[in-house]
Amino acid sequence: MKGRMLVVAPHPDDEVLGVGGTLARAAAEGGETYVAIVTRGFPPAFDAGLIARGRDEAARAHALLGVRETFALDFPAAAVDGVPHRELNAALGKLVRELRPDTVFVPFPGDIHLDHQHIFHSTLVASRPSNGWMPRAVYAYETLSETNWNAPYLTPAFHPTVFVDISAHLEAKVRAMETYASQIRPFPHERSAQALRALAALRGSTVGVEAAEAFVLVRERH
Repeated sequence: MKGRMLVVAPHPDDEVLGVGGTLARAAAEGGETYVAIVTRGFPPAFDAGLIARGRDEAARAHALLGVRETFALDFPAAAVDGVPHRELNAALGKLVRELRPDTVFVPFPGDIHLDHQHIFHSTLVASRPSNGWMPRAVYAYETLSETNWNAPYLTPAFHPTVFVDISAHLEAKVRAMETYASQIRPFPHERSAQALRALAALRGSTVGVEAAEAFVLVRERH
């Protein structure tokens, strides 16, 4: 928690849904926290006003979570599968080399959204030791409305191996998500405050705490 943490988010709000409580806890315990938002919407597929609103929401959410800096890579949202793989690799590789994070959080490769899948693979390429810097650990996080909508038995299933106690920081996560007014929805929608609290309670009860975030360990070195 006291090292340098990078969360790679395909879209604004993924970082809060998957790692918001861990970000808040790390910042509170003296860690350096950073977020890379890989994509942005472009007209005409996305409304220009909504794009600007999303960036403002992200800035305010990250301030609530104590994020030190946010990086916008500006690849096209919902179209990463059309971007040459080398370009995505290069952009993420440059960020990892310059930031030199101790820990990297990536979207889960079994998520239904293709952006998440491609960004997972490119972040792993960027985290290889041949890139000039190798993080101490890489974890995959779950994103409500993406991770839980994959095809059972046909794509990788999210079976967490690491749990982070966010009991003292769950409400900070919820407030940060509520800052994304363009994205949050009323319950029983998955992107609701109640759904976030329910998932945190489920993950927490797995390891005997009130609230937790769950991750899959991808790589670790000692």
